[in-house]
Amino acid sequence: MILHTLTGTVVAGNRIGRQWGFPTANIPVAADDDLRDGVYAATVTVEGQTYGAMVNVGSRPTVVEAGARLAEAHLFGFAGDLYGRVITIVLRHFLRPERRFESREALRRQIDEDRRQVLACLAAEEDAGRP
Repeated sequence: MILHTLTGTVVAGNRIGRQWGFPTANIPVAADDDLRDGVYAATVTVEGQTYGAMVNVGSRPTVVEAGARLAEAHLFGFAGDLYGRVITIVLRHFLRPERRFESREALRRQIDEDRRQVLACLAAEEDAGRP
């Protein structure tokens, strides 16, 4: 299933995900884009190669007070630098809305759980025969 597609050039973020073992490729999302903020199971294509991904769309309220709206994609199985490269994110399944957590540690624990759910969604989709 395809919910939404975003294409953009990867920009620098706060690098907090990298510290937690979840580096992300961040692309800006227009404020007027009607896309729902939250966590998604997705695929990301970089220079013709496609990866499963966990994506957060939103303003990162636990990390910054008034952040720009970004799509932050953690690509499974990718190693390398994506800054300045164009990527295409295909959002496939909505998991949960974005929200502010009581602490960064609580956010990190939720990311661990989100990762498990995203991997399960992507595996189920692959088992169902998604190309």
